[in-house]
Amino acid sequence: MSTLIQIKVKPQSRVSSLVQSEDGQWLANIKSLPVDGKANDELMALVAKQFGCAKSKVSIKSGASSRTKLVRVDD
Repeated sequence: MSTLIQIKVKPQSRVSSLVQSEDGQWLANIKSLPVDGKANDELMALVAKQFGCAKSKVSIKSGASSRTKLVRVDD
């Protein structure tokens, strides 16, 4: 079984964090620059840590080059 979550990403933040707002929207603050997939790698690591799974279980389903991404987490 897998879970799909939509995440709005803000690169070049001071601190990396992943939080869910009251309306259910996820917001990821990423330290990395959006260059060569570094921000996406950091995002996948944050999601894996948040959901307590391996980084290999997290993938970006759509929006790899946009700020709003659809992320899949496999159980």
